[in-house]
Amino acid sequence: MKPLGRYAALHGYVELGRSLGLDPVRLVREAGLDPASLSLQDRWVPAAAIAGLLERSAAEAHCEDLGLRLAERRRFANLGPLSLLIREEPNVRSALRVMARHEHMYNESLHTRLTESNGIATIRLALDIGQPGETRQAIELAVGVLHGILRGFLGTGWQPVEVRFTHAAPREIHRHHRIFGPNVAFDQNFNGIVTYTTDLDANNALSDPQLRAYAQQFLGPAHIDHTATTSDRVRELIELMLPTGRCSIEQIARSLGVDRRTVHRQLGAEGQTFTALLDATRAELAQHLVANRRHSLTEIAEMLAFSTPSNFSRWFRNRYGRSPRQWRDDRSQRSGEDGATLR
Repeated sequence: MKPLGRYAALHGYVELGRSLGLDPVRLVREAGLDPASLSLQDRWVPAAAIAGLLERSAAEAHCEDLGLRLAERRRFANLGPLSLLIREEPNVRSALRVMARHEHMYNESLHTRLTESNGIATIRLALDIGQPGETRQAIELAVGVLHGILRGFLGTGWQPVEVRFTHAAPREIHRHHRIFGPNVAFDQNFNGIVTYTTDLDANNALSDPQLRAYAQQFLGPAHIDHTATTSDRVRELIELMLPTGRCSIEQIARSLGVDRRTVHRQLGAEGQTFTALLDATRAELAQHLVANRRHSLTEIAEMLAFSTPSNFSRWFRNRYGRSPRQWRDDRSQRSGEDGATLR
């Protein structure tokens, strides 16, 4: 199946797009993504869709350094739970190795490799989105984010020996020089950063041995070799696509880069079916949405892809023994009683 990335990769995209005169909501939709889900940083989507969105946005804005501009808006926390572990590593080398080992937790398409020789450390980044396509902006975003992480450890005065890109130089490279320093090379044989091995030896002043042990325990050993199952991926995509009204096995298969038979076969091997995953995911979302009075029951029926509110009510009653309105009233009453008890 085609690799997935997290919406966290697009942190700051809407604001940046608007500042460049783009219509980011339209572009996100045309890329096959859901604008309403951009705030859900841990939601998985096809990496190719993210790369395609960045390329089209750069073209429409006539902005060759869009990926770098987006990298400047990224924060350490955008790595999700992994940021907790990296922050507590004792030195830069250890932090980079942890990032490489757990990179599947934030981007399945990104591959990091660290090599050291004769006092020089080379950090190579490769991007495999699972299909042909331009990835210039996604590469510059990834290298920019890596550079920002290294500066977080080494200080704002640090500069790499060289930053390399396999693609050709843009017409204007002042932003590259401002971010990376004077030694930026294009048309190279790899994408990444070259620095001194002594930089990797630098101690992390923020590291706490006790917190490091806790962070490792928090992530758990299962994450080290974790690969998302087909069921995991399908469930994530169901959550993503339900509110768009495009949640079908065919659409799920297209997002994963396979045909529907492959999805059925792989789910079957894991003891699951698409219908069962759809129903279970829909049920979890229904409980959450009904309990929260932010949306009307009609809106919830639409968000869960029911053809009519009455169909939604009938399904909900059959599953939970109460109508959605009764469920909501019961939850509100229970919350009120709990609040009164606390007071």
